[in-house]
Amino acid sequence: MDKSAGTRRDPGDDMRLVARVRAGDQQALAELYDRYSNVVYAVALRILQDTGAAEDILQDIFLQLWRKPEAFDSSRGSLGAWLAVIARHRSIDKLRQRKPESDIEDCVIANATDLRDETERSLVIEKVRVVMNEMSPDQRTAMELAFFQGLTHTEIAEKTGEPLGTIKTRIRSGLQMLRTRFAV
Repeated sequence: MDKSAGTRRDPGDDMRLVARVRAGDQQALAELYDRYSNVVYAVALRILQDTGAAEDILQDIFLQLWRKPEAFDSSRGSLGAWLAVIARHRSIDKLRQRKPESDIEDCVIANATDLRDETERSLVIEKVRVVMNEMSPDQRTAMELAFFQGLTHTEIAEKTGEPLGTIKTRIRSGLQMLRTRFAV
C-alpha cells in the first residue's frame, strides 16, 4: 500500500496519472481506481440502493476512463468530481431503465454534488485510507469486509474462519483507532 497516501497531493498528480492512462499505463489506472473507486461506488449505491448495480456502474466508469481518458477535461473541474457526476448520471439512467416497482413520485434521487462537500469527503476518505494502512492486515480485512462490502460480523467470521469475538474485537479496535485519529 502507498504510504504517501496521507500527504496532500499535488493538484497536477491526477492529470499526470490520466496522461499515463492515455499512454496505456495500467498501473496509473489502478492508482486512480484506488483513489476514486469508493466515491464512485458510494454515489451509485446511494442512488441505486443495489450493491450489484453500483458495482456494475463502478466497473463501467473505470472501463470508460481506460478506453477514453481524453473525455476528462481538467478545465471543467477535478477528476473526483467528474467521476462522481458520471456515476450519478449513469445511476439515474439505470434507475430509468428499471421497471417501476413503485410510483415514480415515491423515488428519491440525490441532488447534484456540491464540489466543496465532495472535496471535504475526499479529504476524509484519504485520512481513513491512511489509518486503514496502519492497521494490521487481519484488522484491515475485517474493517473492509464490514464497511466496504457490507458484511455482518457473523458473515465476516464465516468468510475468514476466525471466531466471531475476534472479528468484533478487530472491528471495534479499528473504529476506535479511526475515532482517535479523527479527534486530533
